[in-house]
Amino acid sequence: MATYEKKPKRGDLIEIFRGSYQHWAIYVGEGYVIHLAPPSEHAQAGAYSVMSVLYDKATVKKEKLYEVAGNDEYCINNLLDEKYETRPVREILRDAHRFLGQELSYSVFRWNCEHFVTWLRYGKPQSLQVRDAVETVAAVATVGIGIGAIVYAILKKMSGSKDKEKQTQ
Repeated sequence: MATYEKKPKRGDLIEIFRGSYQHWAIYVGEGYVIHLAPPSEHAQAGAYSVMSVLYDKATVKKEKLYEVAGNDEYCINNLLDEKYETRPVREILRDAHRFLGQELSYSVFRWNCEHFVTWLRYGKPQSLQVRDAVETVAAVATVGIGIGAIVYAILKKMSGSKDKEKQTQ
């Protein structure tokens, strides 16, 4: 669950609320975070941030947390601590710094900023916001199919009634 502490500890995951999505970073100390950022990712990106779906590359950056967050709310959210063992902080920091400045493959669905930081902290790349989005789409599709089946049954029954009327005339 989200923790709303003022001072993150090294290795903490930082969730930044961008409106329609969350950007993720990992705290590395001295007010800095490391994060995977496609070209469209920056504070106050607004609707422009949706453009991240068009990119297949992103850069690992080290920036001040307040610069990455801008005016957006953020919190410490070590979301998978109850599910996975946390890697040692020195390993998290070593691996995060190892990727600094590198351009990595990027995919909103398969390898995004959340996958990157959960991989650093837990050794397991996961994105709960992608999982939640997929589940929502699946639920909407299921409801749509159900409604379609009902409409089909109603139309079929109505056309069957018209056929019976024709036969009796």
